[in-house]
Amino acid sequence: MIFIWGSLVMVNLYSNPKGFISYLGFSDSNSGTPLGWVLALLTVVIYCGSAAKLSEVWNYMFKLDKLKLAAIIAAVFAGIMEEVIYRKWIMDYLATHDYSYAVQVMLSGLAFGVVHLIWGIKNLKAGVNAFISTAILGFALAIVYLASNRSLAPCIVAHFAITALIEPGLLIAAKNNTLNYW
Repeated sequence: MIFIWGSLVMVNLYSNPKGFISYLGFSDSNSGTPLGWVLALLTVVIYCGSAAKLSEVWNYMFKLDKLKLAAIIAAVFAGIMEEVIYRKWIMDYLATHDYSYAVQVMLSGLAFGVVHLIWGIKNLKAGVNAFISTAILGFALAIVYLASNRSLAPCIVAHFAITALIEPGLLIAAKNNTLNYW
């Protein structure tokens, strides 16, 4: 999946660098609001702090090795593509069909949680935990998106930071079967 997402990001970046960067919210005219950036930072701190209660996450949070390097690369592409899909596409589609902010946040967050059920293929606890945790994260990032005047930049940066910091530890915890139900 990361290879596919990485390819999509690179093709879009190569074919229209300015347009793609602007679409993601990394331009002067569309980079979010101060409130959006503060909420993004709070989301990173709270979410990573909660995940760090797992010893594997804490031990790998700032460890630099091959697994962390892979997580950083994955975080770039997942942060971009998942935010485009679950915030920009879903929420903007719902907005154009006059759905309320609450519905946009709920559906965006639930869709984000559902896709992370894949963690449950080999470990039911990991799947349940991933669904609940990422749905909550999806709700938070949807609120960040709205608070940022629909700029993806704060969402992408927060998503990147969270994935880069906690993903290796979560993978190890899932492998070691030390994830409990949320």
